[in-house]
Amino acid sequence: MAANTAKGAGNKDTRTITFKSKEHKDFYKEYLQKCRYQDVYHKALVYCLGIGQDTRVNVNRIYDFKTGCVKTECLREGWQTSGSAKIVRMAFNLYCNGTPSVYDTEDVDEQLKEFRCYTVEDLFCCGYARYFWEAVKLRYPEYCFYVDMEDLYA
Repeated sequence: MAANTAKGAGNKDTRTITFKSKEHKDFYKEYLQKCRYQDVYHKALVYCLGIGQDTRVNVNRIYDFKTGCVKTECLREGWQTSGSAKIVRMAFNLYCNGTPSVYDTEDVDEQLKEFRCYTVEDLFCCGYARYFWEAVKLRYPEYCFYVDMEDLYA
């Protein structure tokens, strides 16, 4: 009987992650190991940064793997496209629980303009939405993969 009590325990964390490409998956595996921790914050960060080729190539301009700090100034660099900026902002938001690049300027109008770039509408209204949702699931697994006890008894 004891053998049956933990029958499903081995399958608890067998969730499938959807990757955009083989390069995305390979990047995730390689760079997650370079992080100081392999927690939900770093999983979401690395997953996001692996979505696009521009962010993969410039990952060290975006994130400092030694200190664990994001490099918000990367959003003003010439290699950024509208798509790569969305990826970086989503990664920053999930990693920092906020909008860190908003404080790169003292000008209130510029801060508001940058803050609006972090809205759900601005981030998700693009071709990366499917992958951004995967990043949200990596960051918040306890809310995306729980069983509601009320549903069990319905």
